[in-house]
Amino acid sequence: MKDEKKDEKFMKVIEEKVSVCTACQLSQTRTNVVVGEGNIHSPIVFVGEGPGEDEDLSGRPFVGRAGQLFDKILESAGFVRKDLYITNVVKCRPPGNRTPYTEEILACSHFLMAQIAIINPQIIVTLGATALNFFINGSITESRGKFFEWKGNIRIFPMFHPSYLLRNQSKEPGSPKALTWDDIRVLKKAYDEIVTRDR
Repeated sequence: MKDEKKDEKFMKVIEEKVSVCTACQLSQTRTNVVVGEGNIHSPIVFVGEGPGEDEDLSGRPFVGRAGQLFDKILESAGFVRKDLYITNVVKCRPPGNRTPYTEEILACSHFLMAQIAIINPQIIVTLGATALNFFINGSITESRGKFFEWKGNIRIFPMFHPSYLLRNQSKEPGSPKALTWDDIRVLKKAYDEIVTRDR
């Protein structure tokens, strides 16, 4: 049985530690840390790459243009954002929204692993190649929409990052957007099965 109060306390400790972290150079240029938000008892955790400009300013994940598209994707399948947990591989914005360097990911990785340990999700949805390759090596175009076994009976479900979809606007069959609409429905079916089973 999960101790919800203890989980909330531990997550608070992580938030406090991230807020004062100077383990890599990203700490020098951040406005705010972006630890994550949502339901820490969700069976699904979404993991993106890192905060962008809007996230850095607000301290919240996925709130810019890509975040607005992400919300639409969730809503299209009947997900409620507050029921899920959303975070990133790195908790500070890389300058110019560049891809985080390996040493930055390594410096921040223990925070993400601690979040996963507290939440103990059944599915981790990796958004984009950086998040995917944090957990398993693979090509996002070949891996997306499939489940992969990971540690502790957790399954990895890769999806395209919303910012990639903003750069690829086509909705034609086989396009990244069309495939994403398929993927989110597969994920919702798995989520509903988990919720029904655990009732």
